[in-house]
Amino acid sequence: MTLRSDVAELLAEAGIDDVDVDEAVADEHARTAAYLRVVSAAASSPSRDRDRDRDRAMVATIRRDPHEMGAKVAVVALVDEIARKATGPAEFRRWSDELLPEIARFRVEGHRAFIRRRIHDWLFYLSVRDGHVPTPAELAEVTAWMQRFLAEASTSPAVLALLAESATTRKTRNIARNRNIARNRSTSLPR
Repeated sequence: MTLRSDVAELLAEAGIDDVDVDEAVADEHARTAAYLRVVSAAASSPSRDRDRDRDRAMVATIRRDPHEMGAKVAVVALVDEIARKATGPAEFRRWSDELLPEIARFRVEGHRAFIRRRIHDWLFYLSVRDGHVPTPAELAEVTAWMQRFLAEASTSPAVLALLAESATTRKTRNIARNRNIARNRSTSLPR
């Protein structure tokens, strides 16, 4: 397979017909933008369960791109979009487990590690969303990015209190503290 045929096939499968394939092949930025559109279309597919094989094939194709940084960006975007739509950690784990063999084929260890870490972060988030209150040690195992995401998204007083006390960065601790204070004020107002 050639880069041109890979890009053309991905775009065709996603139903995207307004991208100049020759321009995408010639320009790594245009190609990365095209990949981002492809993964967004895949993540928006109404039948996620039966598309795991298709997602793995799509990641395999994107991973072959000679500009591996652009490929990593596209795969991370796919992980993010699928995680945001997952019903829970078990569903997301099944989906991500299918991708791990392709992720392991990235040439640069840093890219492999980043994607695996992002998957771990999302599994953590999904378990918290399902009601798990993490320990400070569990919180320390996720990235500062995920800690901040939780501080901005969580409505759990226990999770916000943990983040206010134990988050890696002062900014995240402050976000969690302020959200918890605001939440407490709104629930204690007379009705």
